[in-house]
Amino acid sequence: MPKIIRGLYNLPDPAHGCVATIGNFDGVHLGHQAVLGQLAMKADMLGLPAVVIIFEPQPFEYFSLEQSPARLSRFREKVEALRAYSIQKLCVLRFNQQLAQMQADTFIQKLLVEGLKVRYLVVGDDFRFGKDRQGDFALLQQAGEQQGFQVINMHTFAIEAKRVSSTRIREALRNGDLATAEKLLGKPYRMSGRVAHGEKRGRKMGFPTANIYLLRAQVPLTGVYAVQLYGIDGEPINGVANVGVRPTVSGSDKALLEVHLFDFNRDIYGEHVQVYFLKKLRDEQKFADLQRLIAQIHLDVAQAREYFAASVRR
Repeated sequence: MPKIIRGLYNLPDPAHGCVATIGNFDGVHLGHQAVLGQLAMKADMLGLPAVVIIFEPQPFEYFSLEQSPARLSRFREKVEALRAYSIQKLCVLRFNQQLAQMQADTFIQKLLVEGLKVRYLVVGDDFRFGKDRQGDFALLQQAGEQQGFQVINMHTFAIEAKRVSSTRIREALRNGDLATAEKLLGKPYRMSGRVAHGEKRGRKMGFPTANIYLLRAQVPLTGVYAVQLYGIDGEPINGVANVGVRPTVSGSDKALLEVHLFDFNRDIYGEHVQVYFLKKLRDEQKFADLQRLIAQIHLDVAQAREYFAASVRR
C-alpha cells in the first residue's frame, strides 16, 4: 500500500530524491500501467522511491463538476488499483484556486525540485500543467536540464492502432461495450463501495439487493448487468446489478448501484466490496407498474444466469 501524502506542504524531505510521474490516472488503464511499469523499473535501478502525483478533485471537476467527464475510479478505487504496482508514495495535491493559478515554472520549482527532489520524471505525451495549461513536456525537459533531473515522455500506448485513454474507455462503457473496456483496462471494469441499508424495496419484490452509493457526480455506465461481487467470503459471487436512478420506484437524481446476488442469504451490510461488470443486459427503463418491473427482473436474472452457465461451459 503506497503511503499517502496530502498537500504540497506535507511533503517529506526525500534526502536522495525520487522518481515520479504526474497525472489523473483515472481507471489506471493499460496506458497508465505502462507508465507505472517504467517508473518502478527506474526506481529499482536508482534505488529511489517511486512517487505518483495525482490531483483531487481532478482538474476538470474543479472547473466544472457537472460538465466534467464521468469518473472511471473514485479516489479509493484509484488507491486500490495502484497497490498492484511498486509505488512507495502517492502524493495527492488538492486542486483548488491556488493550484489552478500557479504558474508552470512555479509548479516545477515548488513541487518537483524543492518538494520532491525529483531525479527522474515520467509523463504521458499529452500532459499539461500550470495556469492555463501553459506547461508541457518541452518546459519540463528544459527545467530538467537546468535542475539536473531527467524527463521521459511515455509515448502513446495503443491497442488496435488506437490510443488507450480514459476517454476511449468511457465511450465504450457508455455504449455498453464491456469487452472493449476490459481490453483497454486489462481487467473487467469495476466499481467499489460499502454495502449500505436501502429502502428494502427489492426484498419486498423478492429480489433483495446489496446497495452501494456511488458518491460521484456522474457515472460512466447505467443499465442492468451480469456482475460478480468480490470482497466477501465465497468470492466471486454471481449476480445481476442495476446502475441508475430507479425511475419506476423512486426517480432519484443520484445513481445507485444495486446488486442482487444469486443463491445468497447473508448479512453483508458495512462490507467494502468490488463489483465487476461482465455483460450488459439492457438499458435502465421506467415501467408502468411494479408488476411489469418484477416480470422484467425475472427475465434479467434468467439471462444473467444463462450468461454465467455458458461461461462455465466454455
